[in-house]
Formats: sequence, structure tokens, C-alpha cells
Amino acid sequence: MPAHRPRWAGTLLYPACLVALFLGLQMLSTPFGLPEGSRASLGGVVALLALMVSLPIRLRVAWGVADPWQQLGVARAPLTIAKSLVRGLVKASLLLALVGGGLLLTGQAHWLGQEHASSLLNALALGVGVGFAEELLFRGWLLGELEAHLGAGRALLAQAVVFSLVHTRFNLGGPALLGLLGGLGLLGLALGLQRHADGGSLWGAVGLHGGLVGGWFALQSGLLSLFPTAPSWLIGPGGPSPNPIGGALGWAGLGLLVAWRRRWWPGR
Repeated sequence: MPAHRPRWAGTLLYPACLVALFLGLQMLSTPFGLPEGSRASLGGVVALLALMVSLPIRLRVAWGVADPWQQLGVARAPLTIAKSLVRGLVKASLLLALVGGGLLLTGQAHWLGQEHASSLLNALALGVGVGFAEELLFRGWLLGELEAHLGAGRALLAQAVVFSLVHTRFNLGGPALLGLLGGLGLLGLALGLQRHADGGSLWGAVGLHGGLVGGWFALQSGLLSLFPTAPSWLIGPGGPSPNPIGGALGWAGLGLLVAWRRRWWPGR
């Protein structure tokens, strides 16, 4: 927890500035004729660099801590980092096995087993980039700020709500929207509990989050073929590129993980 309480204004303005930087770079790069994907990648890289540079300053000034990276759960012994990463990756693999196995057993997908080196590299880069950047922001910075404002227990719930709202696609219909909101909320809780279980280390949450993102990308890139008739309530919303977090299989896996980790809930 921070040494002293930051102001709510800073808690709200800090991520808003990062988002403004990301969107501003996308707009500025438009006249150069860059493809939309390249503009998004450029904005994401610069926003990540801005996060890495500004976070230590934010923690020293607003939190009053002398070692920001230790406080964020990043600076740990190499063996501790490796163990935490492996634990997170194992949980991600089990969750993906539940989703993939459930689809195969219900006849909603068939196994292809075809994967190219380029797809695996893309999955690795996606998992590492998204896992580290989002965990640094949500379970590193945001969870700490909310703990200073609300206390550890309520902060765990609040960061999961924020995480869900930020990632949900609000153009979805009612049931699909609620399914995605709930699934993302469960994922936010699981990631927060993972950090508590790891004694404050961020790397278990990075492994879990990155493993899910990169692993699902790898499955869809040649390992598993989903049938178009697969119901969204089972696999999740998204049509040809569904998000299993919002389906019954994702809910079941994440619900079991949260229930298993409940002893790490602050105050228990």
C-alpha cells in the first residue's frame, strides 16, 4: 500500500493522459498514410514507454515510496519471478484447456493441430506485451491507488470493475454485453488475487493474463477450428473471433479459479 494517500484527481487524470497520448499519436500519424494497425501499434508502444517513464515519478511524488518498481511488484529476485510466471502460465494453460476441451467435447470445434512459427512468435509477442503492460497498469498502479483510497478488500473489487468496463465492447447486445462484463470482472478478480497470493509480485498475474491472451491467439491461429454454429453463450461474443471470457466455459473456469483463490482475499 502507498506510504500516503494520493489525491483522487491524480488517480483519474493519470490514465486519462496516457489514453490521450495514445489517441493523439494515432491521429498525428494518419497523414503519413500508415495502416490503422501500424498506427495502433505505434501509439501502444509510445504509451507503454510513457507509462514506464512516468510511473516511477507518480509513485515517488503521489505515493511517497522510495522504490517504485519494488512497490509495483516488478523488482523481485529472478527465481521468484520465474516461479510466479510459471504458476500464472500453468493456470492460463488449464483455463484454455477447459475452454478448448469443452468445445471439442460438445462438437463445437475440431482439432487441426497446425501451427506456424510466425503465429507462435506473434502469440508470444502479444502475450508478453499485453500481459506486462496491462498488469503494470491495472494490478500494479491502479490496485495500489485504490487500496490507498478504499482499503485492500474494496480495492480488489473496484479494480476488477474498472478492468471490466475498460475492456467491454458496449456495442454488443444485452445478454452478450452482460456475459462479457461478468467474465472480465471475474478475470480482474482472479488477476488481483494472483498478485496477493504471490506476496505482491506482479509476475504471476503477468503470466496468467499474457498466457490467456497469447494462448487463445495461438489456438485460433491453426490449432483449433471453431464451427460457425458454436453458440455465443458457450464460447463468448465476437462472431468469428469470439472472446471466451464472456461465455459459459470462460465463466466456469474463472469462477473456479476465483473460488480456489478466495483465501487470499484481503482481510480473510
